[in-house]
Amino acid sequence: MTSTAPENSRNRADALPKSWNPGEVEGQLYERWVAAGYFAADATSDKPPYSIVLPPPNVTGSLHMGHALDHTLMDSLTRRKRMQGYEVLWLPGMDHAGIATQTVVEKQLAVDGKTKEDFGRELFIEKVWDWKRESGGQIQGQMRRLGDGVDWSRDRFTMDDGLSRAVQTIFKRLYEAGLIYRAERLVNWSPVLKTGISDLEVDYKDVEGELVSLRYGSLNDDEPHVIVATTRVETMLGDTAVAVHPDDPRYKDLIGTTLYHPITGRQIPIVADDYVDPEFGTGAVKITPAHDPNDFELGLRHGLPMPTIMDESGRITGTGTEFDGMDRFEARVKVRERLAAEGRVVAEKRPYVHSVGHSERSGEPIEPRLSMQWWVKVDALARAAGDAVRNGDTVIHPPSLEPRWFAWVDNMHDWCISRQLWWGHRIPIWYGPEGEVVCVGPDERAPEGYVQDPDVLDTWFSSGLWPFSTMGWPDSTTELSKFYPTSVLVTGYDILFFWVARMMMFGTFVAEDTALTAGKPAGQKQVPFRDVFLHGLIRDEHGRKMSKSRGNGIDPLDWIDEFGADATRFTLARGAQPGGDLSVGPSHVQASRNFVTKLFNATKFALLNGAEPGAVGDRAELTDADRWILDRLDEVRGEVDAAFDRYEFGKACEALYHFAWDELCDWYLELAKVQFAESEARAERTRRVLGSVLDSVLRLLHPVIPFVTESLWLALTGGESIVVSAWPQASGVPADATAARRIADAQRLITEIRRFRSDQGLTDKQKVAAKLIGIEAADLSGLSAEIASLARLTEPGPDFSATASVEVRLSERTVTVALDTSGAVDLDAERRRLEKDLAAARKELAGTTAKLGNEAFLAKAPDDVVAKIRTRKQVAESEVERIGARLEEIARMADKQ
Repeated sequence: MTSTAPENSRNRADALPKSWNPGEVEGQLYERWVAAGYFAADATSDKPPYSIVLPPPNVTGSLHMGHALDHTLMDSLTRRKRMQGYEVLWLPGMDHAGIATQTVVEKQLAVDGKTKEDFGRELFIEKVWDWKRESGGQIQGQMRRLGDGVDWSRDRFTMDDGLSRAVQTIFKRLYEAGLIYRAERLVNWSPVLKTGISDLEVDYKDVEGELVSLRYGSLNDDEPHVIVATTRVETMLGDTAVAVHPDDPRYKDLIGTTLYHPITGRQIPIVADDYVDPEFGTGAVKITPAHDPNDFELGLRHGLPMPTIMDESGRITGTGTEFDGMDRFEARVKVRERLAAEGRVVAEKRPYVHSVGHSERSGEPIEPRLSMQWWVKVDALARAAGDAVRNGDTVIHPPSLEPRWFAWVDNMHDWCISRQLWWGHRIPIWYGPEGEVVCVGPDERAPEGYVQDPDVLDTWFSSGLWPFSTMGWPDSTTELSKFYPTSVLVTGYDILFFWVARMMMFGTFVAEDTALTAGKPAGQKQVPFRDVFLHGLIRDEHGRKMSKSRGNGIDPLDWIDEFGADATRFTLARGAQPGGDLSVGPSHVQASRNFVTKLFNATKFALLNGAEPGAVGDRAELTDADRWILDRLDEVRGEVDAAFDRYEFGKACEALYHFAWDELCDWYLELAKVQFAESEARAERTRRVLGSVLDSVLRLLHPVIPFVTESLWLALTGGESIVVSAWPQASGVPADATAARRIADAQRLITEIRRFRSDQGLTDKQKVAAKLIGIEAADLSGLSAEIASLARLTEPGPDFSATASVEVRLSERTVTVALDTSGAVDLDAERRRLEKDLAAARKELAGTTAKLGNEAFLAKAPDDVVAKIRTRKQVAESEVERIGARLEEIARMADKQ
């Protein structure tokens, strides 16, 4: 090391701001990274590949805290792999979000009193594209604020031409394989949106409704009749049967007979089915096959008629009654009133709280409705998706969620893929003038005179192709050859069954496609991703699920504005474990901000004292403190690597947090101050050790807190960028157990002296004379200067007289610390303080003793409350004893004076 090295490091320290202000530097650093091309993947590279495709957020939305968690974890993984020498592709993009986007644009038109029909399909779609071009950049800006190291040159959108080509290709392949068909089935229907919606777009809410018990058949008790209950009275207009359990003795004689329908006048059969629970209610249920999922399945089993009694807007239709044309909710009241007037309402329960599905987008209760739709036959596809996990081709983290995966894919129902919308991928089916049906691929044209199906595909259909369509499939591309299958999918366990299952089904369906197998080892399974990491939901600091109704939701941009992106990211990553929910709140992000500040201040202090990374030289010439911190760095690096490899982000962050704060900053930096004051040779070695440890710590922390680590690492090393620096490696040097023992003993001794000083009423800054008796036998004489400095002790003079002492048991010996506190403590002030504390402790002791002696209280109080009071009593007894002993000691000191 040259003599100018400390000066160089001090100059770099001066280049840092006085304090860390993330808002002033984060944006500049991010744009510098992008401009330098650090995040751009090279598909022709010889480096081993590592790839992640970003779960595409909806183009209509903004990043919520769940997105921020996803992005933080993916960015941490890709930054670490880039530093480890991998060619990394993190591919970004957005989803066209059919229903959500169409709804947004329709609402804009409604402001001017217009509807989409006023413009027609083609012009309306142009307006949606216009909206996308104007508003689609919001999420990208938020991703930049968070620090996402994505390859912006490969940004994709699910309605891009390339992705449209992929959608048409796989649709035709599935269709020709007999896995796509058209059928009239029951779907979740949104009367406001006038389309079927997926299960994922249905929110279930508890609402106050009514439970009405109706009498079917004769009004005479001695003639055939049954009583059924319903929360949707209007659906009785579509009843085509009443069902009972085949073994229910109450209805044995009625099974196979018919009953009079009180409004339509039809005779409807009584059927026997094991679906009916004889213990629930009257044991008889009304069956409306076209408007209830369970009734639909029962209707199929018994060949029942399935009349649809509501139109696309939720109005009663086709019943031939006075209720035709009424809104479903109006009809609910009117039908009940007519039945009540006829004496057929046996009982009414209001309010009756029950769970009702609501459209996530439009907010109204969904209506199960029989509708002609396009479906994917999922049996074989779902089986292949399950086998990919069973065979280990794809690994789910944590393994505890595998049973949920298998329970879903092994029992999956056929998937409704059509939506009655204009915005989305148009279904590539064309109908001829004579009823002909043809599926048209991406490079084909429909015959003259054919008309295309008006429906579009479910958004999940195109996003199900995301891992390979974004890399150019169905064409053979260098991206597919290099980066597919992707390395890991990071997402919440709550969409395991929806999006993840669809990607696995499509990915295994095209697994043998030459575009995916080209250049790959023979027999290698081309699944969409090798690992699936599932994290939990984000909850508030009280463990409650975040929601708008509770008012406990947090906008990640608010945290970034107030605390910085690093603090926000560290808070999220620190709480993330496989499969587990995480609670976050202001106190957590404030603690993270404090950690970032601590790291900044420590590094700047180190630079001001000449810290310089580099070879630390012969370990035999290093101090115990030097060897200890280097060994601990080795251990922590191993813990961090193991945690990252297991997707245990929280463990990695905890290990780094406590090492950086507790060991490096609170101990080694303080020990280093003493070493700096010794010989120049000792100071130079200390600077090297400190600089090297900081260099590694900053690199280990970089994946999670990229901005502050970049600023500090540049100042520390003068390198190009921490983004492209090498990931720390094991030193290969065996750990020095003796140094570790000595430092552990020194820490214990210093800690006990500090505690004893506090009990003696000494301030942190006061120095007192002391003798350390037995320090040589404890093998700590080499650390005596550090112990004295950190414990604020001075050499005893010739007139030394111990006024207080404490024994500290170390690993092998006991050290006695004798202190002369005379003159260092204001005895009168200390006595008054202690007497006040003693009075409070005695009051607490008396109160807890009285409670524990009260038999009536003990008989009623919960066990945990009694246990807490016993603990308080024990603490109070200890305090009374401690303070009393201290008062006696002060009295003796006063006598000596």
